[in-house]
Amino acid sequence: MTDPAPTEALSRASVLAGASNRTPPARLGVAVVADLVSAIVTGELKPGDVLPPEGVLSQTFGVSRTVIRESVKRVDEKGLVTVAQGRGTTVNPPSAWNVLDPVVLSALVDHDDTLGVLDELSIVRGSLEASMAEAAAQRQTPERTEELVAAFEQTELNIDDFERHNEADAHFHYVIMEQSGNRLAANITRILFARARESARFTGVPAHEAMRLTLEEHRAVLDAIVAGDGERAARAMGDHIRLAWLRRRPPSARDDD
Repeated sequence: MTDPAPTEALSRASVLAGASNRTPPARLGVAVVADLVSAIVTGELKPGDVLPPEGVLSQTFGVSRTVIRESVKRVDEKGLVTVAQGRGTTVNPPSAWNVLDPVVLSALVDHDDTLGVLDELSIVRGSLEASMAEAAAQRQTPERTEELVAAFEQTELNIDDFERHNEADAHFHYVIMEQSGNRLAANITRILFARARESARFTGVPAHEAMRLTLEEHRAVLDAIVAGDGERAARAMGDHIRLAWLRRRPPSARDDD
């Protein structure tokens, strides 16, 4: 098979162009995948672009063709490219990407200069968690109520400790997800929430007033779930996630336009 001719994508992609200047880490394939994903997510490699041939990528990254071949296969599995024999490897549009893949999601969040991804994440999370709060309210038992109250009390107990409060906050949400019985929604939300919490722009700057407001919103969610009022629980959870993100959301490039 003859390698396809290099496109302008290589010279345009700073992530790829700079790869040869680094000393490759021990896990070469992981580094290559991460750089290729970043180049696509940032738009340095655009939909319809054809990746440079294996030989060029091998020289650029300073790794063997075997590493390149396996790395491109991993990127293909994430939906970012399509490998077609005889036609090369073509970059796919965002609609084809597996955005729940940890590497893809990390790249999206890391390069989210306008905060659009985090905005979308909060909307999706709010919708899913509202539905799970409603389900949890409909499935309450004395044991589940005891578990949920205990999780809430931990957020209250750690109101003056930002790190511990954050952990207790997440646990409170996870308990509700578990009690909902909706494993698919819980799994998707955990992936989104866990990755978002790694971003300083998502967690925001520690502020006692913000934690106090979060505690009040958690209490409203708790009261509705314990009362078995699914509609009120859904509304309280949706409002909480929306308001909490608005409190934490920093100014972005888009906001300055």
